[in-house]
Amino acid sequence: MKIQAHNLYTHFIFMTLHKLPLIPEKNRQRIEKYITGVVNHLNCKMYAIYANPEHVHYLVLRTPDMDEERLAGIIETSSNQFINEYKLSLGRFQWEDTCSAFSVSKKDVNKVSEFILSQKEHHQVQKFAEEYEDFMKFYQKPILHSKVRV
Repeated sequence: MKIQAHNLYTHFIFMTLHKLPLIPEKNRQRIEKYITGVVNHLNCKMYAIYANPEHVHYLVLRTPDMDEERLAGIIETSSNQFINEYKLSLGRFQWEDTCSAFSVSKKDVNKVSEFILSQKEHHQVQKFAEEYEDFMKFYQKPILHSKVRV
């Protein structure tokens, strides 16, 4: 069955290997544009992206045939190659073997986009390790189920 309508928004966080600051500011926009191009080529839509020195946040509207793991794998492989081929990193570039993917409701797309686009200012106040810990606490907290009547 083909899905006609969908709201599959995902906020990804990729970290550089060992969380080292490998993405220099002078190459940030070029890396962001490359990843955006990959997302668009896959018929998905980039809403916001920001490449920090040791991690990247991006918010994507995925198509139903593109699951998070497949999209993340394509972006990981192609951006690793691109960054190393054009020497856009301080040393040999590599992402961590894992990333995080958080679903986002349509009503929160603007809020998450604003958060991503304000990363430079945000990290003047909060370090990435603290930010990531806050994300994990928020997104991984247990959900209390109520009884649903059918």
